[in-house]
Amino acid sequence: MKKQIYIIISALLLNGFAFAQTPQSFNYQAIARDGSGNPIPDQNIGIRVTLTNGSGGTVLYQETHNATTNQFGLFILNIGNGTPVSGIFTDISWATVTPWMHVEMDPAGGSAYLDMGTSQLLSVPYSLFAADGNPGPEGPQGPM
Repeated sequence: MKKQIYIIISALLLNGFAFAQTPQSFNYQAIARDGSGNPIPDQNIGIRVTLTNGSGGTVLYQETHNATTNQFGLFILNIGNGTPVSGIFTDISWATVTPWMHVEMDPAGGSAYLDMGTSQLLSVPYSLFAADGNPGPEGPQGPM
């Protein structure tokens, strides 16, 4: 009986380690505002995010989100976990592109998106680069 419990616990721990991979997304938060600059509180909004290689460059990935703002107009997204429109997030070669992010919003919660701006991702999320970045030099061989 103890042996079976040990095997089950070991299997669960190994399963947890196997799925402890680099998350394939990054956080984004913003304040939704109306045309006068006032926050849009407690409302469902539609968001479309486009990642490009350079400002206005080749589209690497595009996704949509349905988000709800809080009492201050704040909404939070996980870029990479939205509804894909084009491209595959996990196929972005972060080490070889100059990523820019274009954000569009529909304050009515639909897909009549308004341009909210474009900005360069100045620091590629370290975990995404580390997942497919250049490996360091090989270390010395350990004892046999």
